[in-house]
Amino acid sequence: MVIDVATIPTAKVEWQGAVRIIRSVYPPIDLFEDIADPADWPLLISAEQKTNPRLMDTIGNIDLVPPDRRVGGPGASYLMAPFTHVSTDRPSRFSDGSYGVLYVGNRFEVALLETTHHHARFMSRTNEPPGWASQFREIVMTVQGSLRDLRGMNPAHAAALDANSYAESQLLAFQLRGSGSDGIVYPSVRSGGECVGLFYPDLASGPIQGRHLDYHWDGSRVDLYRDAGSGEVVRIV
Repeated sequence: MVIDVATIPTAKVEWQGAVRIIRSVYPPIDLFEDIADPADWPLLISAEQKTNPRLMDTIGNIDLVPPDRRVGGPGASYLMAPFTHVSTDRPSRFSDGSYGVLYVGNRFEVALLETTHHHARFMSRTNEPPGWASQFREIVMTVQGSLRDLRGMNPAHAAALDANSYAESQLLAFQLRGSGSDGIVYPSVRSGGECVGLFYPDLASGPIQGRHLDYHWDGSRVDLYRDAGSGEVVRIV
């Protein structure tokens, strides 16, 4: 069933302390962090490529982000990277992988359950043995924007919130993004909280790194997480 985008209301979203959790294997990108003015990036990239042919492996495809929607400065990697490093091998709820989406939860527990779900699927597919398997980092930020709102639980929008299929949600997002929408706010299907899928990086600001987290895989699910700083271990229920 094709969802009629005209039936989806728009809501102003303003979240302080919103949370995204990412794998720690992804380091900050120097260009985004050190050069505050995104207008300077194309010339710098062009000059650097002459001596560093592997530069694009680090930065990704900056052309995927409109110049007037790019962000720079401290923490900018956490906002830009989801849009410059994309692949159709990594689809998500609101993208087939041909363009980026920044997913953020309205609180820590939401981001935790979203990431442990997807990490468990990966661990299961690769038949990994039980143990402390992976390291993650918590990114805390502000989200602010006018987004299409799926939180009303309208039955006509249910297909976009399917827990197991992204077919309808990707089609909906493609339509919304093409019509100028900035993103979507929706109820998390993994927790009782809320998430946003942002189509551009400038809808989030002030990202700071929080805790480093270790995830424990018990062979069927991620059952524990550990605060790498304090050593506290918490069971996920």
